[in-house]
This record gives sequence, C-alpha cells and structure tokens, in this order.
Amino acid sequence: MKKQNLIFSTTLLATLTLSTTLNASLYEDITKSYKDITDSKGTVIVPYAFSSESTGLVGGLGYIKQGVFQPHTTLIAAAMYGADEDTIVNGENKTDNFSGAFISFSNYRLPFTDRVFLSFIGLKSYFPNSVNYLSNGSNDSKKGQSLVSSGDSDFFNSTFSYMLPIGEGLNNPEQIYKLKNGFAMNREGTGGGKVFETGFTAIGLKTFYQYNSYKNDQLESLKEWSTNGIRLFLEHDNTDYNLNPSRGYNFLLQYSQDFGSGSSTQSWDFLELKYSQYFNLDTFSFTQQNVLALNAWTGYSFSWDNSTQVDEKGFMDANRPPPWEGARLGGFSRMRAYDSNRFSDKAAIYATAEYRTILDWNPFRKNEYIPVAVDWIQLAAFVEVGRVHEKYDFDLLTDLKYDAGVSLRAMIAQIPVRFDVAYGEEGTNFWLMVYQPFDF
Repeated sequence: MKKQNLIFSTTLLATLTLSTTLNASLYEDITKSYKDITDSKGTVIVPYAFSSESTGLVGGLGYIKQGVFQPHTTLIAAAMYGADEDTIVNGENKTDNFSGAFISFSNYRLPFTDRVFLSFIGLKSYFPNSVNYLSNGSNDSKKGQSLVSSGDSDFFNSTFSYMLPIGEGLNNPEQIYKLKNGFAMNREGTGGGKVFETGFTAIGLKTFYQYNSYKNDQLESLKEWSTNGIRLFLEHDNTDYNLNPSRGYNFLLQYSQDFGSGSSTQSWDFLELKYSQYFNLDTFSFTQQNVLALNAWTGYSFSWDNSTQVDEKGFMDANRPPPWEGARLGGFSRMRAYDSNRFSDKAAIYATAEYRTILDWNPFRKNEYIPVAVDWIQLAAFVEVGRVHEKYDFDLLTDLKYDAGVSLRAMIAQIPVRFDVAYGEEGTNFWLMVYQPFDF
C-alpha cells in the first residue's frame, strides 16, 4: 500500500467515526481497517478535524504504527480537543468543550500460538452535548423525547479470537486476500460452501467496559451508567470476499453478559444472531458486478425487567442493557433513517435488502490528481424494516418501522467507503461511513 494513501484514509476514518455516536462496538469494527491502509513498517502522524452535534468543531492528532512487535499488528493513538460549545450543565447555561484520547492495538498473535489473536481498544472522552434516548426508546416513542446532556463517555474492550483449523482457516488464519482493482482474485470457487467445512470460522471471548455520566437536571436520579462483562461469540464467514461479498453467506452468534460486579451499575444479558446472504447477479454492459445482499438480525435480553425501575424517575429499568447495548435500532447500520440508538427494548428484529452494482465508469481510477487509489464506484438501493418490543413474540412482526434509501460507495485505499441517504417517518438521515452496513 502506498504511503500517499494514508493521510486521506486515516483522516476520513477519524472524521467518520467521531461524527456519529461514539460507542465501543463501532470503534472495534472500524479499527480493523487501519491494518489495510498502512504498509508493514509504516508510521504516520495525521492531523484531522470534524464536527458533529454532540461534539461541535474538533481538531486532533493521530498516530499510526504498523508492525509493532509483529509484522501484522497495528497501533493507533489519537488525541482530540473541541472548540467552545454552548451547553446546559445541571440547569445552568455554560460553555464546554469536547475532549478525547483514543488507543487501539490489534491483531497480535499470542506467544506459542498460531491461531489466537488479541486486540484491545479504548477511549476516554467528554461530550458537551450528547443525545440520549434512555427511557424513551420504545417502538411507540416520539423523536422529540430525547435528552441532551454533557458528560463523560469512556470505554475499554478486548478481543481474544481463535481461528479454527477448518475450511479456509486451516491455511489462511489471517484471512489474507490478493486484490486487483478492488476485487479478490482467484476466488471463483469460493463462497456458499458447506457450513464449517468451507470458509472461515472463529470463536472467541470479548471483554467490555463502558462508563457514561450525565450532567442534566432532568437526569438527577441517573447521574452515571457503567457496564462491564464478557461476550462469547461464534463467527462463520463463507463468502468470496469479506469486505465486499458477491456470493455466499456469513453469520454471527454472540452472547453478552454483565455480571453486575465491580463498578457495574447493574447486571444484564443479551443474545443476538446475525445472518447475511449474497447472490451474484448477471451484469449489464455498463457494470462490473451486480449483487443482491440480504441481512437479518435479531436479539433478546432475558434479564430485562421492565416492570421494575432502578432509579426513582424511571430512566433505568432493572437489569436492562444500556442504550448503546442490546436490542437497539437506529444509526449507521440498522434503520439508517433514524438517530443512533433511537429505539431500544428487550427484543428486536431487523431485516434489509440491498441491490448493489459496481459501475464500469470510474473517473478516479487513474486520476493523478486523486491522492488515493479509488478502485471502483458502487451504487446501492436499500429498504429496511424492524422494531423493538418488550416481548419476543409475534407482536415483533406488527407495527414495524420502515425506511428506504440510496447509497454511493467507493473502494478507497482498499476500504469500502459509503455515503447513505435514508428516509423514514421521522425524516431523512445522512451517514458517511466506512465498510458495508452488514459488517456491524
């Protein structure tokens, strides 16, 4: 990978990541991309800037080092600080600033192993105006019921992943692909084979910790929310190319548990299943690839007791996951016409269909004025449906939320970048993000 690609890609990723609600799962997935935009010995220092409702105008400095301890590892660190923003702290009008520090270390193969990889990721930050749907995220809630508050948002996650020695994982545990013009080469016979006999299969354990504080007089009974625990997961990828599949399928089964120990506010659990299927369609005279992509996701919290409130004003039900965890919809990956974490309850169901087409037309492919490699341009149209509910029953299939949208995407520096526009009953949302939406 050419070093000239680094500044654009790194700046873009930092901007996109922090322009949305900062949550641990987003950072965990996006960090994987830095492995692809640095060479084996690359060191990059990048200044960047972004703006969002929650942070205001922010500037920062990022550091990326590839090959720390092992050739395939990546170290990322960043520091950020924002301009003055008008805010309300405990009922008083004040000015406040966003600040943050971020670190990630990924893909470290543990000593004396060939298939066990360690990654960790953390953020310490302060938001002047974060938007929260705490007790107002049910399926029939209204958009204007959100609460805006300043406060801290810190997290630290780690992942221990074991690539099973079966299928393609037997000889390629790192999932390394040979690429040409943004397409995986020599993959014609892959994708859609027998489960666990072909493709890649990984099992693992994740640890998570997140702490949020709230400085809003309406939230005097809920000044902070802290969670920590573990996730157990099984992931199977049986596609021809994991970053932009054209055929095959993949699925993820994951169970999360906060035991209520240490600084945790309360215990909770959550079980989720995600499945995606891809169909390679005939091309037209002006396209390189046409794909029908389908995705379904569902989850349920067994512990959530919505008949009992922990705080006196009813912002927190007993043993419920925090709003950034569990059965939630809204944001850059599920129900894109709605705000991040707009809906949350004990149970959730979601499905989407996308028609993706990669055009022959690409004015940026060999343009000497473009400082990065733009391998292809993709257009997509999508529809989404989903809802949250207090029970996991057939009522999940009634009173559904719908939205539809279009997307312009490009493979930039070997990373899919997308600009989604989605329209639903609460209006229109725009999302500028990396990776295909099914990756989250």
